[in-house]
Amino acid sequence: MHFQEYQQWVREFYQQQNWYERDVFRRLAYLTEEIGEVACAVRAIEIGRERPDEIEQNVLQKKENLIEELGDVFDNLFILADKYGIAIEDVMAKHQRKFIKRYRGE
Repeated sequence: MHFQEYQQWVREFYQQQNWYERDVFRRLAYLTEEIGEVACAVRAIEIGRERPDEIEQNVLQKKENLIEELGDVFDNLFILADKYGIAIEDVMAKHQRKFIKRYRGE
């Protein structure tokens, strides 16, 4: 699936769930929450968890959790971009040009 197709799918899915209409400040709060969950997933992989109330996961389960949490971050970023009429491909292309110019002097 291409980024544009996925961004459209996310928009439609969020609209069906009545999540799309939530304002951008709430969306930023969700994004912040999901980034925290990515941090927890990375911590679990790198140094483990020290909570007796949690069941230890194997390496594959930890990686699957990280993939899930990264997906939640992507969805929130895609929705934010979509609300401002910005295609993810445009973000990626502009960011790539910025880095090339900055670090390669092109």
